[in-house]
Amino acid sequence: MTDPIAFELKGACAGYNGRPVLFDIDLTVRAKERVAVMGRSGAGKSTLLGLLYAQRPADVALVPQASALVKPLSVFHNVYMGRLDRHSTAYNLRTLVWPPACKVAEVRGVLASVGLDGEIFNAAGALSGGQQQRTSVARALYNGRPILIGDEPVSALDRVQGADVLSLLKSRHQTVVLALHDVHHALEHTDRIVVLEHGRKIIDEPSRALTANDLLQHFGGEP
Repeated sequence: MTDPIAFELKGACAGYNGRPVLFDIDLTVRAKERVAVMGRSGAGKSTLLGLLYAQRPADVALVPQASALVKPLSVFHNVYMGRLDRHSTAYNLRTLVWPPACKVAEVRGVLASVGLDGEIFNAAGALSGGQQQRTSVARALYNGRPILIGDEPVSALDRVQGADVLSLLKSRHQTVVLALHDVHHALEHTDRIVVLEHGRKIIDEPSRALTANDLLQHFGGEP
């Protein structure tokens, strides 16, 4: 039985400030797929992810390219914000000002999965770039929605750390769409790879049908 469609674009075009970015994109992503979107800087990867997110924002946990953390606030506060829409404004205000033990335990457990439980009450802005990126990942995990869209979610991590985080994201989310620059991550952690070039889709193949050289010749990602 074919899995239901999670996202679908037909002849999609997009741009910013009068500048076209994507041209005539046809793309269908089904539930339970793990899809990598690859391409050179400026190829339209972030724009494509934005189009997908706009179709189902209520079902998507998002890891944006910029971590989007509130850096003066603690790691706890930033991760808890992944579920702000699940509660009333009054409940959220009380929790952010006087975090109850149950919520601290919930967030600490998620942070432990990315190796940051010891940083829970430190300011997000005091963390390293890699730690901030893992905090952003933890927020998406805490969000808990079935679909994960990640825009370079492991770009600040080394390959081993990145592989661990990608495995974690795949285990927690039913459907995953990731912009990636590391070809090995794409080949090992996704089952389908889409490559963009100058805003057009030039490759859309199962990962098993591609090699690192196939990908590198198009955009010169990391060997």
